[in-house]
Amino acid sequence: MIKNIIFDFDGVIVDSEILVSKAFATYLKDRGHEVKEEDFYYYAGMKTIKVIDILSKKYNIENKEKFSLDIFELVSKVYSKDLKLIEGFKNFVSNSKRNHFIGSNSNKDRIIKGLKIVGLSLDFPNNKIYSFDMVKNPKPDPDVYLKVIHDNHLKINETIIIEDSGIGVKAGYMAGPKVYGLTAGQHWYSNRDKNELYDNGALRVFDDYQNLSKAIKDL
Repeated sequence: MIKNIIFDFDGVIVDSEILVSKAFATYLKDRGHEVKEEDFYYYAGMKTIKVIDILSKKYNIENKEKFSLDIFELVSKVYSKDLKLIEGFKNFVSNSKRNHFIGSNSNKDRIIKGLKIVGLSLDFPNNKIYSFDMVKNPKPDPDVYLKVIHDNHLKINETIIIEDSGIGVKAGYMAGPKVYGLTAGQHWYSNRDKNELYDNGALRVFDDYQNLSKAIKDL
């Protein structure tokens, strides 16, 4: 019986991966590069600073520090204005009687801000929020999930992790609990290959919270 659910944050609770992709696409288009938002969906689950490093090399951006400052400013603006919940999450968490935690590659302040924007602050108090800045290694290392499990004395067979990226699934799988993939975020366009999640250890993958909820009940 599943008593504990650990959610990734971006792309699982809030539909933010699409906003980061829009920010990167806008920035690079304004500087003459022919890019589409979908070009950046691949980086979902990575720390933004790592993506900035990759894109600086790919697009020959010499001033990486300015690139980083500009991107974070752009992301912050769209985040505050356009951040929304993943469809079905509010209903799912409201009807769940399990223990809920967040294990994310975002920093804690950003998660707290996001929860406030979408009206979920009361659903996830600070002691239920775990972020990359609380551990030594970010995902795909399992550190953040292991910290949730150890700090709260969770039993592996009573815990499930919900992830939306290959990086996150790999981290969850290495931590030990069952990992279910969720492709309800807008960054999961229709022809994106779900094997990205299966290949990294997802037991099953779902398009929405309704079917995910039914599957968890059957565990």
